[in-house]
Amino acid sequence: MHTSCYPQRGILLVDDEEAFLRSMSVALERQAGFSHLYRCQDSRQAMSMLATHPIGIVLLDLTMPYLSGEELLSQISAQHPDISVIIISGLNQLETAMDCIRSGAFDYYVKTTEERRLIDGIKRAVQMQQMQAENQALRQRVLSDTLEQPEVFAQVITQNKAMRAIFQYLESISTSLQPVLISGESGVGKEQIAQAIHTLSRSHGPLISVNVAGLDDNVFSDTLFGHRRGAFTGADTARSGMIEQATGGTLFLDEIGDLSPASQVKLLRLIQEGEYYPLGSDRPKRLRARIIAATHQDLEAKLASNDFRNDLYYRLKVHHVEVPPLRQRLDDLPLLLDYFLAEAAKELSKSTPTAPKELYALLSHYHWPGNIRELKALVYDAVSRHKARVLSMDVFRQVIHSESKTLDTSANASDRVYFPSEKPLPTVQEINQLLIDEAMTRAQGNQSLAARLIGLSQPALNKRLKKSAP
Repeated sequence: MHTSCYPQRGILLVDDEEAFLRSMSVALERQAGFSHLYRCQDSRQAMSMLATHPIGIVLLDLTMPYLSGEELLSQISAQHPDISVIIISGLNQLETAMDCIRSGAFDYYVKTTEERRLIDGIKRAVQMQQMQAENQALRQRVLSDTLEQPEVFAQVITQNKAMRAIFQYLESISTSLQPVLISGESGVGKEQIAQAIHTLSRSHGPLISVNVAGLDDNVFSDTLFGHRRGAFTGADTARSGMIEQATGGTLFLDEIGDLSPASQVKLLRLIQEGEYYPLGSDRPKRLRARIIAATHQDLEAKLASNDFRNDLYYRLKVHHVEVPPLRQRLDDLPLLLDYFLAEAAKELSKSTPTAPKELYALLSHYHWPGNIRELKALVYDAVSRHKARVLSMDVFRQVIHSESKTLDTSANASDRVYFPSEKPLPTVQEINQLLIDEAMTRAQGNQSLAARLIGLSQPALNKRLKKSAP
């Protein structure tokens, strides 16, 4: 019944005043988006409701007939220690409040106090419970080293341990509605991670993606919030924004690091308040979608230069995923290469070529500034040119040779310190042998590749290897 409600574990309101139960239920739904609510007017029924319904928070009045709030608090604390109890009282008494906290209450509020403070307190309790559930789920997955839904990650080609740890983390936060920040260099697959998060959430709504790079404040507002008819010149019809289109699903904001300062303020308010105003409207709408943001930029550096708001950064970073670059997951190169070879051959209507063994060693020494996207482009280019059964390495050699020349010309001679001054210099013969040994290690024993790495011909390298052999 409540599978699509928020929060996942419901909120039980216990009070003998029907008017308070009604007004508080409306306030929780309209102001906080809480729809998983239960109401109990007879305190004697509260414990049976806790036993039969998935409840995580109890909003409990102190002064009630039959069972008092203090008696119920004692029973809930003893039988359901995982449930957070928030006390609501008509009396502002410090001693009573302290007694309730000592008895296990999560918080204490006075009924005459501003309603907004109470709702904010309930939000904190919900967030804390979500974090506890996520941490427990993550611990269980890490200890068992299992994935509950491995099929969700089928499109992410990997055998890397760091990537598997990310998958386990994503499963642990799948039920949370809090924002997720995905960071990583261009081309590492942040969009695939966003898709996986959306799929894991099992939400009934769609995944709506918006690239916010280059959007000025007006376009950003219209794109996200939409507008009413007549809101501005040319607005002949009403238009729903991306937030409304993502209702019940996920709103993915790509390149969030490029967002303008004015748009950052609007996004912050959207996340904080959970509501927004379409352009030309004075009636707010609720945010009913999970927000995922992604960036290839160093947001902490942008914080230091005041180019990105500190408060927005921490609102977006409730959950954080750092996707490693390809050069840190080189064990995935064979899998990715084979996958892209087959994909490119199919798309180009060619037979799948065989990759030479030395190609894997060659690619493992490349920096991969464009990451997986660059690898895919190189493979497609190589397959489009190949004619023989074995794939030519020319396309890859050109790129890697070009980068090595760039690195050579950009390096300063003053930075090239190879030997500690306090130690004697090695002989030329020793240096030559060390260089050859390192080249053979990097080339995984392939003489042809090792020779190219150090600028020798293969016969010359073979001669030196034979000379140094015992």
